[in-house]
Amino acid sequence: MESKPKQTRKRKPKAQGLGDTIEQITTATGIKKLVKFIAGEDCGCDERKEKLNKIFPYFKPNCLEEEEYNYLTDFFNNRKNSIKPSEQTQLLKIYNRALNQKQESITCADCWREIIKKIKTLYDAYESNWSIWMVSDKHSLRYKLKAIS
Repeated sequence: MESKPKQTRKRKPKAQGLGDTIEQITTATGIKKLVKFIAGEDCGCDERKEKLNKIFPYFKPNCLEEEEYNYLTDFFNNRKNSIKPSEQTQLLKIYNRALNQKQESITCADCWREIIKKIKTLYDAYESNWSIWMVSDKHSLRYKLKAIS
């Protein structure tokens, strides 16, 4: 008696923003097929999805660890026009962990500007819009964000 191989379902990629969610809904309801049938393959859906993802991203950062926060404080207070390789390594490490990314080393200046902009946004949230409180952890002290009411 032969056993059938198990069928594995492909996991849908996790929605990165509102555009992905709308695409999932329109696909599930059949609206996407109807629009493509009426408007053709180039209906503008992909461009709209990308714009919505950029405008309304699902951004769920991890809390900065104390070392990371201190490093970024020093980095942003002593800004220069260039970034040393050692700084690139540290910033990329923080970016990948805190913002749930998997970015490998890069040399593109525009890419670095974008990465630093995202890290700065997270850092500024600690500095202005949120109160910071220390939480004791098994292995380290971490800064946690707590909304000011």
